[in-house]
Amino acid sequence: MSDRTARLRVDWPSCRAHGVCHELLPDIVRLDEWGYPIVTGEVTPDLLAEAKAAAKACPKLALRLA
Repeated sequence: MSDRTARLRVDWPSCRAHGVCHELLPDIVRLDEWGYPIVTGEVTPDLLAEAKAAAKACPKLALRLA
C-alpha cells in the first residue's frame, strides 16, 4: 500500500458499535444513529498509520484494510 489509497472495510457481523474507529480516525469514519461506523472515504497515505491503529484497536477486530 505504498502511495496508493487503501479502503477501510467493516465486518458487520463482528462490529458491536464501540466507536473506537471513529475516535481514532474521524476524518473518514463517522457513526450512524446507533453508533455503527460509516466509512466515508479512502485511506490516503497520510492516514495509513491512523487506519492501521484503528483496525488494531477495534475491540472486535471488525475493521480491515484492503
